Amino acid sequence: MTTTGAGRPRLSTRKRPGATARDEILDAAAELFTTRGFTGTSTRTIADAVGIRQASMYHHFATKDDILAALLIGTVSAPAACADLLRERCDDPFVRIYALILFDAGQLARSHWNLGALYLMPEVRTERFASFRTQRGDLMQRYADFARDALAAVGASDVSSGVLELPFRLAESMISARSDATATSSVPALTPTAIADAALRILGWTSPTAEIADRANALLAELQESCPQPGT
Repeated sequence: MTTTGAGRPRLSTRKRPGATARDEILDAAAELFTTRGFTGTSTRTIADAVGIRQASMYHHFATKDDILAALLIGTVSAPAACADLLRERCDDPFVRIYALILFDAGQLARSHWNLGALYLMPEVRTERFASFRTQRGDLMQRYADFARDALAAVGASDVSSGVLELPFRLAESMISARSDATATSSVPALTPTAIADAALRILGWTSPTAEIADRANALLAELQESCPQPGT
């Protein structure tokens, strides 16, 4: 018998990826929530999937809602932090928004489970998850600010809020693309690069995008320590 990160006995050998028991719990919950649904998943089922006692799981999360909240917030906190660093480090509005989309759509594409699919669950609309909705709204505003800067750079005027929202919506299209691919046991044809290219066209960029893409990737590599990229 092994122990969890809290020094509590584990019922079986390690079953899940993750450096800590908390990480393992999140991984198990992510799989179960995205395959069985939130209401169809009990805390006992999550504990069994990790190989720990249910009481041990409560050392890390008091309720099932807390687990879902942690998963949801994790999908928006990293790109929001990345956006803030990009604002500080990059003056080119097109490189900046391209890099943000690569980072954000990249994490949605490469996360172990399709966590973005959880956004549509009815439970997420309740007051319990208001903090996540606020943080997601803050990320959307960062996207809109970046989009406005890019449009200003090409001399666009009288820009509607709908246009400013499009890059964010394009990044989140990775979620449905991944869901569709899972349903057909295939690999999503849509990529973060394709999404970033499309966003640039919407924002008025008419030249080839290869140089912008190279600069955005180099910028993300520079920020790696402060803003870890998905899948690394």
